Amino acid sequence: MPIVVSGAMRILVTGLAGFIGSSLGPVLSARGHDVRSADMRGCDTVVHLANIAHARAGRGELWRVNVEGTARTATLAAGEGLRRFVYVSSAKAGAPDDAYGEAKLAAENALTTVASGTGLELVIVRPPLVYGPRVKANFLALMRAIARGWPLPLASIQNRRSLVYAGNLCHAIAGCVESPAAAGKTFYVADGEALSTPELCRAIGRALGKPARLFPFPPALVPFERLTGSLVVDDTELRRSLGWRPPFSVEEGLRATAEWYRSRA
Repeated sequence: MPIVVSGAMRILVTGLAGFIGSSLGPVLSARGHDVRSADMRGCDTVVHLANIAHARAGRGELWRVNVEGTARTATLAAGEGLRRFVYVSSAKAGAPDDAYGEAKLAAENALTTVASGTGLELVIVRPPLVYGPRVKANFLALMRAIARGWPLPLASIQNRRSLVYAGNLCHAIAGCVESPAAAGKTFYVADGEALSTPELCRAIGRALGKPARLFPFPPALVPFERLTGSLVVDDTELRRSLGWRPPFSVEEGLRATAEWYRSRA
């Protein structure tokens, strides 16, 4: 089933100036939508991105922003008569192992309660690690290390990790905004086949034109701990329900990310 475009809409994107929002705004605008960063009045849909995006925040702050703030935004949207609420959650909500994942799952549950009581159409998107221009945290640190030619103790890592390029994620979010088939669904989204950390490092190196220098080391002692574990998601439901396919390959996504990285120098 292909994505069905339901016509131009007014869309409020919370967190429009952030990492994902700065890519999503142009994607939605190019598809004919009126994108706003504030004021729900007159809007059809909310895409909620304005959450704390890392696990280093304290549990109280995560709950205040990611759970209570998200539920409050949905309640306001329902009160304004908006039709759909698209929440960009996290793959970690599927099996939480830290406060961040627990907060994302709690936010999803709170939104389900709001939607069931108001008729607001809820769509949940669960991305794994997102990369692309303006990426931060561990992915940026890994890219910097490879670009500088630093030896990395990652050759012994035997994991599988799903990733999603921001351009692919934004295309999927646009489908969740537009398609009637998305209502009430929870979707995982990924670029495609999962990669091991050594495979990812080598792919980043090719994009940068700087071969990754990897050497073996006991996996339990290596840095970049959030990149060395396994997390594989299945995006079959997104592909089946919306007819979605990622418009960019991993190589294209990493190339765009590398170009952005070099432009910062």
